[in-house]
Formats: sequence, structure tokens, C-alpha cells
Amino acid sequence: MGNTSFQIAVERYPLASAFVISRGAKTEAAVVVVTLQRDGIVGRGECVPYARYGESLENVYAALESVRAQIEAGADRTLLQSLLPAGAARNALDCALWDLDAKRLELRAWDLAGLHRISPATTAYTLSVGTPETMFEAARKAADRPLLKIKLAGDGDPERLQAVRKGAPDADLIVDANEAWREDQLESHLKVCADLGVLLVEQPLPAGCDSALANIAHLVPICADESVHTRDGLKDLRTRYDAINIKLDKTGGLTEALLVADEAERLGFALFVGCMVGTSLGMAPALLLTARARFVDLDGPLLLAADRDHGLRYEGSIVYPPSRELWG
Repeated sequence: MGNTSFQIAVERYPLASAFVISRGAKTEAAVVVVTLQRDGIVGRGECVPYARYGESLENVYAALESVRAQIEAGADRTLLQSLLPAGAARNALDCALWDLDAKRLELRAWDLAGLHRISPATTAYTLSVGTPETMFEAARKAADRPLLKIKLAGDGDPERLQAVRKGAPDADLIVDANEAWREDQLESHLKVCADLGVLLVEQPLPAGCDSALANIAHLVPICADESVHTRDGLKDLRTRYDAINIKLDKTGGLTEALLVADEAERLGFALFVGCMVGTSLGMAPALLLTARARFVDLDGPLLLAADRDHGLRYEGSIVYPPSRELWG
């Protein structure tokens, strides 16, 4: 396959405002970008290391360096699956290989995936967790968006949700607790969600401590995020969850993400396509999954002060397929 040039870079993008979830706040998106070049053709991929999964800029960089020899010798997407475990490092490399392959073959990435075309998608717009007053104001400002994703934190969530609903009375709502609820809050919090018309509750309990979800009424569909990464163990989640959130930084790239989607649909899960806070380069590969998803949350670039060059086109909450200059 010929020699491949392999470059790794850390890039930082300030956020338009602080992004706050139950685990803390961030003011910038720190991403790792892989650039591959073969026969004068360039492919790129981006990942976002996530401390929740034991990832850092340093260990993701080291993981990528550990496979440099194989990549420079021409390793492909299939071999990559055995070279690195699922996670951010493999995601950046896998997506760069998809980009490189598409451009070398003069196709689009969705053609390689057998999709032939992808359509614009409606993305959720995320509101950080805060006081009911600040969340009301944030919801009011975003009230014209069709779908809002509300970050929650456990104690005080009913008041937060009521404030958001007051601020955005006509928007569809999904909520994300990021593992912050306790078992004794489940039924009461779900009842509030149901009363307020919430369409989905994402990861209410900590991963590995979520067995209670199999024993309560799902007044609102419940989605696994931190509890699911790859196809492994997916079947065991079926009694606890109604949907799964597929993020390429968890699956370790588009290759595994497509297989996760296949298996999840076979098992009867609804699909949610999500993201970390990153640039359009990180969002673009996930767009290949949006046609299959009940919910799409690819708003990362909307949270940045400025996106990278050739970024995705957003019109309100509609996100369009990437240009060839960006990816795929």
C-alpha cells in the first residue's frame, strides 16, 4: 500500500461560554488531530480525550505514537481494530483512514460505507447545567431551536427542568444526567420529566450501578451513554435501556460505530448519535449514522467561539454533510 506520512497534533479551541455538566466545567475544546498522507493525498481525523474514561491528551498522544510504525507501513482500517482498543486515539486514526481512503478512491466516505448519500440532520442544542434562573435564561435564548438537550446534576433537577420548560415552552426536550442521579431520585425525577414532555433521559445512574433501571417503569425512554462503548455487552443492557448513545470517541471510530448501530438495531434499541465538544472535523464522520438515529446531538461546533476552516454548515439546528475539504 506504500508508505504513509503520520502526523499528530494537539489543537485548542476556546468555547463561546463555559460548558458545564455534573462532573465539572470546561472553557476550551482540546482535540487531537491525526493527519495521514499517502501518494500526495491527505486524510484527517479528530478525537477528544475524556478524563471520565481515563484519557488525557498525553496518553492519547502516546497511544497514537505506539502504532506509528504500523500506520506508516500502510496499516488499514481493518488492522487498526486490533492495534488499538476502543477510545479516542483509535477514533482519530480510524476517521483519518476513512478520509484518506475516500479521497484516494475519489469517492465520498458515505459511498465507502454503502450509503450513497447522507442528508441534512436536525441536531440537539445543549444547555449547560446551572441554577434554574440561568437555565431559564439559556432556554429562553434558544427557544426557537426545535430540540434542546438539558444537562442535569441530580439534586435540584425538577426545578431546573421546570425553568427550562418555562423558557422554551415549544421545544422538544431531552435530558442528560451524566450519571448524577441516585436510585432514590429515579422515579420522582422521571415523573417530572414525563409531566414536562421530555422525550428521552440519558444515563441517569452511574455506569455499572444501573441495575435499578430494569425494575422501574420507564415513564420516559432511557438512553445509555457511559454504560455503552462498543458491541461488547450490548445485549446485557437491553433490560435497562431503551436507546443507546453512539459516540465515535467511545467506539473508537466510525468502523466500530457502524457495527454498533447494526447490533443495536438488531436488539431493538433506538439510536442516538452524540459527540464530545469538538470541531466540525470530529462531527463529520458521525453524520454517516444520523439517518438511522432517533436523536442527533452533533452541536459541538455551535458551542465554540470559532470552528476550524471548512467547518460544517449549520442553519439554525440543521447540520449539512461535510465538504470534501473538511472530511470524507
